[in-house]
Amino acid sequence: MPLLDRTGAKPDVWTRSEAAAIDNLSHALVDWDALPEALRQKARDQRIGVVVPNTVGIAELKLVLRQLSLVCVTFPAYSDGRGFSLAKHVRNHGFTGTLRASGPLIADQFAYALSCGFDEIELPEASAARQPVGQWLAALERISHGYQRGYGDARNILDQRRAARAALG
Repeated sequence: MPLLDRTGAKPDVWTRSEAAAIDNLSHALVDWDALPEALRQKARDQRIGVVVPNTVGIAELKLVLRQLSLVCVTFPAYSDGRGFSLAKHVRNHGFTGTLRASGPLIADQFAYALSCGFDEIELPEASAARQPVGQWLAALERISHGYQRGYGDARNILDQRRAARAALG
């Protein structure tokens, strides 16, 4: 699956592992259900990532965040926004590793995904064919400010409007 970040396409250094079989993998990416066993097997210099459904609660995930280098949140559909909320919670709980969104997102969601804390997007082949990397980067340029607070923009549109009204008296 193609992978992109705010600069464009990038290679994926992570290897998805069947179950918890992570031997000889420097960057092992396992499913949520296989994570406990993978963490038990983890070698000293090995990096572990986990693929989590967007239905996993932060209460469960925060227990293992310190042991992870990558959290990959799955999106079953572009219209299912629970992954954005989960990403925000993961960042708010101090996760400093790589945060990846995986699924059929659309280019118009790119700026929002980054502002929620995602570092990269992993797309299904069909989505990448429909919207190539150039469209994703162009969409990122089109959206310069958000309406909501706390998504990386200190001066969101809402606060700018309130400040303008207050200045008028």
